[in-house]
Amino acid sequence: MTQRIDHRTPEQLRKVLITPHYNPYAEGSVLVEFGKTRVICTASVEPGVPHFLKGTGKGWVTAEYGMLPRSTHTRMKRDKTATGGRTQEIQRLIGRSLRAVTDLNALGERQIVVDCDVIQADGGTRTASITGGFVALALALNKMKTGNLLLKLPLKDYVAAVSCGMVNGTPSLDLCYEEDSKAEVDMNFVITGSGNFVEIQGTAESKPFTEQNMADLTRLAKLGHEELFKLQAQIVGDFFKRP
Repeated sequence: MTQRIDHRTPEQLRKVLITPHYNPYAEGSVLVEFGKTRVICTASVEPGVPHFLKGTGKGWVTAEYGMLPRSTHTRMKRDKTATGGRTQEIQRLIGRSLRAVTDLNALGERQIVVDCDVIQADGGTRTASITGGFVALALALNKMKTGNLLLKLPLKDYVAAVSCGMVNGTPSLDLCYEEDSKAEVDMNFVITGSGNFVEIQGTAESKPFTEQNMADLTRLAKLGHEELFKLQAQIVGDFFKRP
């Protein structure tokens, strides 16, 4: 078996840290770290909802995502318009993932924006954003509930995300950038605490993958998610238990 660049086993996550209340101004915030990847996730409560929801009594959860110019090895230009294809794809993915576990009816006609700002990138920025974004969202919702702005916590489940891939023919969990850049297959899994899938993104980079490859990567993703849910529960478990 080929040794991984950072000496992990194929089934091992990078060191994951979630630091709550990282931003003192946001209703909910965390710094989430997957190895050298670091993302600040902040959840902001705003009055009103998008036009298509006005008068429905339902709320909305959306996300914005961005990378600082020197979050990567070489400076990248700022996405001043936030209309880049990759940026839009990732922030829509984050928004879909968080809405999947939010009771929008119980939220009422208000919007929560979860900003995910990458300050250092080493692979898996979207999965870190979803994992940390959920905790930031939960903290914001709990603050609203304890402040008597909500009758109940409008959460239905946990949600987290992790990457997997075939690297040198080996199914591997939570790819760093160097692994991701040379992986034969690259996949991202978004899974709820109940074990249901929100989204699976899978791409064959060099050759098509088999059904067995898919099964192996799914198994790894579920193993990784169990660890991520435990870390999330250390912060939100006091007020929201995993169903």
